[in-house]
Amino acid sequence: MEYNTTKQPLILPEYGRNVQMMADYLLTIDDRERRTEAAKELVSIMVNMNPAVRETKDYRQKMWNFLAEMCEYKLDVDFPFPITKVTDLPKPERLQYNLNDIRFRHYGYTVERMIKAAVELPDDEEKDVLVRMIANNMKRNYVLWNQKSVTDEIIAGDLLRLSQGRLSLPEDVKLMNVSVQGGGMMGMQKRNNFKKKNNNNNQGKKNNNRNNNNNNKKPM
Repeated sequence: MEYNTTKQPLILPEYGRNVQMMADYLLTIDDRERRTEAAKELVSIMVNMNPAVRETKDYRQKMWNFLAEMCEYKLDVDFPFPITKVTDLPKPERLQYNLNDIRFRHYGYTVERMIKAAVELPDDEEKDVLVRMIANNMKRNYVLWNQKSVTDEIIAGDLLRLSQGRLSLPEDVKLMNVSVQGGGMMGMQKRNNFKKKNNNNNQGKKNNNRNNNNNNKKPM
């Protein structure tokens, strides 16, 4: 038995070995006109294999580029578009990792930036309103990841730590009541597991009832 691991590696695996074999066959056709017509048919096959590609811009030019790549740029046909080699394309910019040091990940980096901005504001009524908005946002974010209710004292303490003691909530301030049905993200996962378990149990009961009904049937 011949395994794929022993065969020649595919240049574009997403199109499969049959398409690669047809691309290789194009190189064996001596007549240029026949070779060009066969290449057009193969491009149509590649498009039909992935109809969604039609929604992209210049998709036919991309298909011809793919065909040329599968033929290792040895295909001599009348290309309807100029062929661009992969090696001639500009290298994509390297994505930088997120190097932000987040002290409390359940609040998020945006909350910490808001706290830093609020620290620099002058002490006035506008700053007090902003601090309360930040605290309410912190409570909402915390509840999303916490199974139990979050007290205002916890939020006030975390706000004081994140601002290095420069932002504080008045003792008489009451933050918004925030609750997530089912206990936040962990509760959501438990609900999903509970549903799956119930579905399996119900399916088992149906199968048992079906078997009992079959056993209770009298022979004709």
